[in-house]
Amino acid sequence: MAGPLEGVRVLDLSAVLSGPLAAAMLADQGADVIKIESPGGDTSRLIGPRKADVSAMFIAANRGKRSLVLDLKQPDAQRIVRELAERADVLVENFRPGVMDRLGLGHETLLAANPRLVYLSITGFGQDGPYAADRAYDAVIQAVSGISASHPNPLSGEPQVLAAAVCDKLTALTASQAICAALFARERTGKGQWVELSMLDAAVSFQWPDAMYNHVFVDAPPPAVPEFGISQKPWRTTDGYVVASGPQASEFTAICTGFGDPGLAQDPRVSSVSGRFAHAGLIRERLEPLAAAMNTIDCLARMRGTGAPAGRVNDRADVVNDPQVLHNGTLAEVTQGTLGRVRLPRSAARFTGTPTAPPRAAPHMGEHVAAVLGELGYGADQVQAWQGAGVVGKSAV
Repeated sequence: MAGPLEGVRVLDLSAVLSGPLAAAMLADQGADVIKIESPGGDTSRLIGPRKADVSAMFIAANRGKRSLVLDLKQPDAQRIVRELAERADVLVENFRPGVMDRLGLGHETLLAANPRLVYLSITGFGQDGPYAADRAYDAVIQAVSGISASHPNPLSGEPQVLAAAVCDKLTALTASQAICAALFARERTGKGQWVELSMLDAAVSFQWPDAMYNHVFVDAPPPAVPEFGISQKPWRTTDGYVVASGPQASEFTAICTGFGDPGLAQDPRVSSVSGRFAHAGLIRERLEPLAAAMNTIDCLARMRGTGAPAGRVNDRADVVNDPQVLHNGTLAEVTQGTLGRVRLPRSAARFTGTPTAPPRAAPHMGEHVAAVLGELGYGADQVQAWQGAGVVGKSAV
């Protein structure tokens, strides 16, 4: 058995990152994922370093899928999607509200034809409301959800957009979990359902436990406490940076001892969690010069010796060679056809009873047109006729 989702078929009509990455996670866990692209291809094929028609982003977000190119404006292409949906367990789409309905592929239509279908719709802001019709990308959701304000520039205090598509990725995680929950519910009820997910809702939920904790209490709220921030900053060493941070008193004592100032932990101003947040500047003033006098290896050795939570700040290139990353087998090298090897993360979760296979290559545009349409019963003549009419795209390989 190649993963806990072996035998589950997923129809992925989504583009760019949130939906495709969610479907890729399902593929990692054994699902058969068919990616439907427009004739122009998924925009992510153009983002990042690129060889032929696949980019680094596309490979990471579409690993292990089969590709079919369809012009969904044409009735025959819509019919193909409906036929695929009748045989699918899951459909993922991230069009703006109303688009799938206008194509005749809305959840009501497809669930009527296949009541066991789990139909997941990802939007930027929701199916309705004041922002529903607006275009949404990761940076926009970072702004509206408070993520930008939660990560201000340490010098100017201005909000920043994080240099990563954090909202797309946390939406993908939420989506893959929601799909599995809906599949589990289907085992109990025998029925699929429409699952709605907005990037905004996923991002606000992600913010809530820490970045928004001053907004949890509604009735007679206790005094606000300082937000996460300065105490989480990396410590500069002679040759890099480390992070040493922990909320418990014993951990704070270990950090102070590791840096060589055990007396700081006894200061009543920083003896509690709230005190350490309130007097984070004092802690930085005392410990920064001590950190700056050590090299990274020595600093980490001292922290391990005292039991302090600490880690080196890796550059991006350092991550792939980090000793724990190598030990865990976090990354795998996969042959991307004639383009050579690519590096991909394996399924982060390990399943002892239903182990997953290594990650698989991403598809070229339309690579699996004959196989996928053949499974629907269409022969080579019909496929060629559709390709001539522009209903179905030709394989890029």
